[in-house]
Formats: sequence, structure tokens, C-alpha cells
Amino acid sequence: MLKKQNQLTKDKEFDNVFKNGKSSYDKALGVKVMANKLNDSRFGILVSTKISKKAVERNRLKRQIREVIRLSLNEIKSGYDFIIITLPSVLGKTSQEIEESFKNHFKKLKLYK
Repeated sequence: MLKKQNQLTKDKEFDNVFKNGKSSYDKALGVKVMANKLNDSRFGILVSTKISKKAVERNRLKRQIREVIRLSLNEIKSGYDFIIITLPSVLGKTSQEIEESFKNHFKKLKLYK
């Protein structure tokens, strides 16, 4: 579980990142990024019902993504808001493939320390 200080919680925060952030997409995940004026990076995860009608599968995906974020939090630059967007092809992916996709986005956006 991510700490409260590392979570995007309000709709206004999500809307701001969607309107003003940079993005990177592949077949499994999309990442929207925007700088904030805080010392911590904050993350939001979107898993739509278009991905799966089953809440069990959507929640499992969220847990997998949160774990990838938790493990790589020390390597990511601080002071950014992130939204991780799942796309339909993510359902067949393993945790390692999701982690690889996640890391590729962060390398592409130059967000590693």
C-alpha cells in the first residue's frame, strides 16, 4: 500500500494532471506526468470497467501496479504527480511485464534519478 502522501486523491488533482501533463503510452499502460510543488511524488491509478467488468480483476491490477510503484519509489524523481492508465491489453500481462512497461515509460519521460 502506498503512503497517503504518495496518493492522488481528489478529482481536481486528476483533472489538472490530465489537462496539463505530459504523456507516454504503449499497448498495456499509459502514464500522465505533471510537476507539482511538493517534496513527494504522488500517484493515481485508473482501471476502467472497460478493462474488466469484474471488480476482482480490476483491484488485482491496481495492487500489482501499486507494488511496482512501491518498489521503484526511491528511483523516481520527487516532485511529480503521476496517473497510471491501464489499457485493455494489460489483462493478459504478468507482474514482470507490467513492471517492464512501467519502467520503460519512466525512462522515456526521464523521470529516474
